[in-house]
This record gives sequence, C-alpha cells and structure tokens, in this order.
Amino acid sequence: MIVILKSFFMKRCLFFLIFSVVTNVSAQEADDILARVDQNMSSTNRIFESGMTIKGRRTSRTILSKTYASGNQKSFTEYLSPASEKGTKMLKLKNQLWMYSPSTDRTIQLSGHMLRQSVMGSDLSYEDMMDDRKLTEIYDARLIGEETLDGRKTFLLELTAKVSDVAYYSQKVWVDNERFVPLRQEMYAKGGKLLKQTEMKDVKRNGNRWFPMTVIYKDMLKQGDGTVFTITSIVFDQPIPDHIFSKASLKQ
Repeated sequence: MIVILKSFFMKRCLFFLIFSVVTNVSAQEADDILARVDQNMSSTNRIFESGMTIKGRRTSRTILSKTYASGNQKSFTEYLSPASEKGTKMLKLKNQLWMYSPSTDRTIQLSGHMLRQSVMGSDLSYEDMMDDRKLTEIYDARLIGEETLDGRKTFLLELTAKVSDVAYYSQKVWVDNERFVPLRQEMYAKGGKLLKQTEMKDVKRNGNRWFPMTVIYKDMLKQGDGTVFTITSIVFDQPIPDHIFSKASLKQ
C-alpha cells in the first residue's frame, strides 16, 4: 500500500512539474511574441499623414490629418480637410489632451468621461488615441492557440491588463507569425463584453519593421459599418522640434 501511494504521489509531482514547465515556457513564448509586436508597432517618434473614413448607415466621410508623435507621451495632430474640420488641432502631453477649434477660436481640455467620446463621429475614442503605450507595459500575455487568418498563419494571444488605467481589461490578438504584426484585435470589458474590434491590413516593410498601413475599427456598441484609418505616408525616428508639442502651437 505504501509503495502504491509513493508511486501515486511521485506521478502527481511529476505531472505538476511538467505542467509548470510547459506553462512557464508558454508564458515566456507569449511574452516574446508580444515584445516583437512592440518592436514593430512602437517607435521613438513618428510623423504620418492619414485619412479617416467614417462609414455611417447612409453616408461616409473622410477626414485627412497630419500627426507628430514622440514616444507614447506626446503627440500633435492637425486636421487638414474637409473644410468643416480644417484647422482643428489636438495636443497630447502625457495623460492630458487639449483640442483647439478654429470656428470658436477656443482651446478646451478633454478629461474624464469626455475621453470616452467618439473622435469626430468615428469608431475611435479619444481614449484610444491617447493610449500609445507598449502592449508589454500594460498587459500580461498568454498563448492560447494558432489560427490561419486571411491566408496568414497567426499566433492567438490572450492579453489581461496588469495596470488599472487601461481602456480595455482584456484583448484577443491574432499576430502574424512571420512578421509579428497584429492582424486582428478584440477588446473586452472586465465583465467579458466585446467593446471594439480592429483589423489590420496592407502590411508593408518600413526599414527594419513591418507596419499595417490600414486599420479598420468597429465599435461594437454603436451602429454603422466602422471606421477605416489609412496611413498615406509615415516616417519613423525622425527629429521633431520641441515647439510642436506646446499649447502655443494649437493656435498657430
């Protein structure tokens, strides 16, 4: 009887040891995948021009803009067209956001619940635009499978927030297993409700990184066919004058 019990406990210990090793290897692999995603998607700074096409139930409209971004702490965006939006500017400094409207010649600071509002009727919120931190800084990752998406083999990661100041408590991310670019994201509330979905397309090589030039956003809580965000030109790690990231630049 003692021999049987000893054999049983040895098998149990061996099982838990193997399970622990496999779990740790899986967690490390997931962390490595997410770190490689950050290498592609994050940069010291970037300058880009883009078009944001908001698809309503009956009509669509496109807003053009130019953005300067320094790390994840500072960004400045000027809207170029249409005429109704031309001259509108946004400035982000750390966790603060200001918007200038040429029609009223006023600058207002957006905070609190205002950050969860839609950006010009799109499927993006100001909160989405504000948070440009690396995924590895705000989420723990777990590899939960591998799938083929639009002909590309992907790793499927499950992300869970490890900080409190995050818009989405958890995410599922499909990562291209060759280029390490996210091809799809699903963002969830803490209770498990799907809040937003994105699809990344038109992935191109830019220097030593891969980067999606088109992102389709869909707010699952609102009507409409989503918002298509298309980058028409982008340069990474270029010097940006400090004066751009100042409140004085909003009225210039």
